[in-house]
Amino acid sequence: MRLNSLSLSLARLFVSCRPSSRTGQSLWSSCVSRRSTPGKSTVSNAIMEDREVLPDFVVNTSILQSRVISRQLEAKKSTNVTYQSHHVSRQKRGQILGERGGFRGCCLWFTGLSGAGKTTIAFAVEEYLITKGIPAYGLDGDNIRHGLNSNLGFTQVDREENIRRISEVSKLFADGGIISLTAFISPYAKDRDNARKIFTEAGLPFYEIFINTSLEVCEKRDVKGLYKKARAGQIKGFTGIDQVYERPSNPELSLKAGVDTVDECVQQVIELLQNEGIVPIQAVEKVVELFVPASKVESTLAEAKTLPKLHINKLDLQWLQVLAEGWGTPLKGFMREREFLQCMHFGCLLDGGVSNQSIPIVLPLTTEDKERLVPVPAIALYHDGKLHAILRNPEFYQHRKEERASRQFGTGNAGHPYVKMIYDSGDWLVGGDLEVISRITWNDGLDKYRLTPNELRAKFRSINADAVFAFQLRNPVHNGHALLMTDTRRRLLERGYKNPVLLLHPLGGWTKDDDVPLDVRMRQHAAVLEEGVLDAASTVVAIFPSPMMYAGPTEVQWHAKARQATGAHFYIVGRDPAGMPHPDTKEDLYHAQHGRKVLTMAPGLTQLEIVPFRVAAYNLKKGAMDFYDPDHKADFLFISGTKMRALARSGELPPKGFMAPKVGVKSSSMACRCTPGRAA
Repeated sequence: MRLNSLSLSLARLFVSCRPSSRTGQSLWSSCVSRRSTPGKSTVSNAIMEDREVLPDFVVNTSILQSRVISRQLEAKKSTNVTYQSHHVSRQKRGQILGERGGFRGCCLWFTGLSGAGKTTIAFAVEEYLITKGIPAYGLDGDNIRHGLNSNLGFTQVDREENIRRISEVSKLFADGGIISLTAFISPYAKDRDNARKIFTEAGLPFYEIFINTSLEVCEKRDVKGLYKKARAGQIKGFTGIDQVYERPSNPELSLKAGVDTVDECVQQVIELLQNEGIVPIQAVEKVVELFVPASKVESTLAEAKTLPKLHINKLDLQWLQVLAEGWGTPLKGFMREREFLQCMHFGCLLDGGVSNQSIPIVLPLTTEDKERLVPVPAIALYHDGKLHAILRNPEFYQHRKEERASRQFGTGNAGHPYVKMIYDSGDWLVGGDLEVISRITWNDGLDKYRLTPNELRAKFRSINADAVFAFQLRNPVHNGHALLMTDTRRRLLERGYKNPVLLLHPLGGWTKDDDVPLDVRMRQHAAVLEEGVLDAASTVVAIFPSPMMYAGPTEVQWHAKARQATGAHFYIVGRDPAGMPHPDTKEDLYHAQHGRKVLTMAPGLTQLEIVPFRVAAYNLKKGAMDFYDPDHKADFLFISGTKMRALARSGELPPKGFMAPKVGVKSSSMACRCTPGRAA
């Protein structure tokens, strides 16, 4: 290949400038900013073929970039081109893109110093949105310079072109209905304003997000070692050191990544998107508590005295606690008919996006109470003579009990204990928004364990948990459970997590009569920690206030969703979760593996990774619980529920090593379904 005369003359001009003057050296530096790779630069290759024309030192260095020619080409604007409009509208594209319908194309422009946390936060937001069924794609500055912008350096001109190109690429993603997340230093305000202009002219939202991390923090992090090199003079033109960074004057969001955690920053971004109508409220991982603000308690109490009363039972109060503490987010109270129908027929709440809600949370009342309360704007809810909440804008609808039971439990058999309670309850349901006066307590010595989702999140932050794996159970912990939990933590450590924490989360609401009482279970859990069967330093024990329904795969989705509210990342599911024997046949009412399988497919639960329950049994040779090995099945003893009940009736303890001995099976109350593998 040969250079044309104009290009060759231009090349000679720049070469001749280099040794003669400061002006020439400056001009040279602006055009020959970095050494080219042999075989990659068009101009360099041409020079190598023109040895008879150019000086030897130029031939030997081979560093003249193709930028001279590319600038000529860029100066010439494209002609004879016509923009072609798409046949598919943005609205139509949004209907089929992602799990949550609606066009959401926009740009989140993350800007800040090197090491501020731009890519970390942008990619975390991307991951969060994807788990919520919302299409998103992260564009990182370094990644782009490996491909599309690999021919650009770090001069002001090149930085400007870098931002222009990525703005256009990001616009294409957004126009396709994808939330585009760009993580670029983009130090110049003019370039960021130009990026905004590109989106504004295209009718697409643009949000500038300033990662407001101080230079001191960025230098201390220095993950790539760039600051050290810049301070040593090995890197010139490094932003923040010898090149200016122009802070945004009015960004849509400013994140203090040097103070707040990554998860906290992610939620601030998601809240911005929700406030802007880009994502539904269900996508915001914010637990909505329904307590009356402290400043309004006095006035609310005064108002309640003027309202008609509805007396609720203990089961209703437990559900009231569940709603008040935010376990049922985004529910704002007992279900109205629309929410109830969505739950019954789809297992989800659909308004504002898909949110898993597999079980109904409703308030039954009698026909007499219904006729007395229609129509009223609000109702005061009492239990045992104590005011607990106000239900506003009540909506009354028919309680179709058999239909509800059949859909929720797969049976209308009144021998099922929770189905019987449904049949015994009122013929009407009332829904409405709740204002709960104060925290619900039971004064049983266990209230300290009843941590709300927000309190658990704060607890996990305080102990620097980078992964939380939850395990629910309604029975005592035997060493088979402990083996699985310990093994799960080991595997998470192997995956690179530094401090995975176990949430041991026994169910604390109503359970059937032959289940182990809560206080007994809590004492046994404490013994497990005291004896070192589980690591106390990496375990948080708390009580989940929900009643137990024994609704199998339908209910286990509720259990998983509630743990999402605590910030859990992993959920351990065992054999026949939330199951029980059929009231008549005594066979398992639900397939033992369907709960686990359903969780891997359930809508709205993609944030949780499901950890399957490995089969554990009593190893006769080891005298301890062990993962079952079918090749040595003679070495294993499966201790059935029948065997456990027989031990309880006789006052005997299970074999040594089966469970922590400090709390033995000494009464008929311990005659539970403790088959290894069944957790809840």
